[in-house]
Amino acid sequence: MNVTLQGALVGLGLAAFLVIVEYVMANKAAAERGKRYGRKVELDANERRRIRSLAFFSLLLPPGFALFFWTFWG
Repeated sequence: MNVTLQGALVGLGLAAFLVIVEYVMANKAAAERGKRYGRKVELDANERRRIRSLAFFSLLLPPGFALFFWTFWG
């Protein structure tokens, strides 16, 4: 397999993992907050912004990992 493609796939996997973990943790915090205050479970603005910024960062991970792999192992 091409080293650049391998780096991009590693970056894609890491990006997906980070976004999924952040989303699950934000939902867990929202559920606990909703239970504590007796409100409907929903993400607040800070949690949505944090997930959105991590998703944008995750767009940069596959090309960054591809470049990294190509530089050192290509």
